Amino acid sequence: MNTTGADVVKSTGGAPPVDWDLAVSTARRLARPGPVVSREVAEHTVGRLREVTADAEAHVRQVTGLGDGLPLLPGDVVDRGDWIQAAADSIAGLTTGSLPNRPSRVVGGVLAGTAGVQAGMVLAYLSGRVLGQYDPFGGDGGRLLLVAPNIVAAHQALDVPPEDFRMWVCLHECTHRLQFTAVPWLRAYFQGQVAAFLTGLDDSANGAMARLPELLKSARSKPDSATSSSGPLALVEMLQAPEQKAIFDRLIAISTLLEGHADHVMDAVGPVVVPTVFTIRERFTARRRGGGLLDRVLRGLLGVDAKMKQYAVGAKFTKHVVDELGMERFNVIWTSPETLPLRSELGDPAAWIRRVA
Repeated sequence: MNTTGADVVKSTGGAPPVDWDLAVSTARRLARPGPVVSREVAEHTVGRLREVTADAEAHVRQVTGLGDGLPLLPGDVVDRGDWIQAAADSIAGLTTGSLPNRPSRVVGGVLAGTAGVQAGMVLAYLSGRVLGQYDPFGGDGGRLLLVAPNIVAAHQALDVPPEDFRMWVCLHECTHRLQFTAVPWLRAYFQGQVAAFLTGLDDSANGAMARLPELLKSARSKPDSATSSSGPLALVEMLQAPEQKAIFDRLIAISTLLEGHADHVMDAVGPVVVPTVFTIRERFTARRRGGGLLDRVLRGLLGVDAKMKQYAVGAKFTKHVVDELGMERFNVIWTSPETLPLRSELGDPAAWIRRVA
């Protein structure tokens, strides 16, 4: 069962750090409507998205060699409002017990409400951009969401065949589902790293001022690299104590691997399954980089550009290792937390090969 903001209050006492119910209502008010299509087109799109996920995962299993014997399941097709609720429930559940409650119900309630409005604004923006999402903590053991209006809007904007685009999106999300369902330890490991990171945020913030001169000097001298952070993410990284930095590096490494591996697989399935795969990839990559000034500013503030960098770095790492060793030996990466790439190895896959494979 998903955890809502109200459930958090009941289970932990005091005012929660974020009023997620307010976040959801704010996001739903601010979210833009989806594209206007006929009822027939809408029903066809929803039906095909439900059907194609099982086919997509079968292709993913062929490419990756993962998931033999697991059931082939459909996805959940949602609109923007449903995605907002699911995302809020997932974040609330994932962070429960890791972020401290406000000690005062009155003041804490005001602060939680402010945080809820801010979170709602972020969710509203993202609700118009997310095509699909596998939530390993949603539902009973995970939930694959496909945001129908965004998929329709994207294939219209890219001017690509809708059937090809639907399959291409599902290949990415089904890869994520397979990563978590075929690798039994991954869900608990990821959840544990998130909890450890959030629990230590207060200590990192308290120690940041004492280290301010050192931080400023480090920021000026820090070299740029394929895996270095920029924008708000770089600021967050600067404020971390060494222990927090180690956890943060592990989270960046695993999320970059997961996104890059999924991007590699969705293209590796190839034109036999998605005839226009190369056209879709070219136009979709250009779309990721585009947008107006406001959109680019928001992407930077919300870390969306950092996410795009993750896709590229992770896909390049995956391709290098698969080209060098083949997919079967690449899959050694899923053996345990110790065989995952270090953050530094993402930009130097040969180092991971020397250490692990």
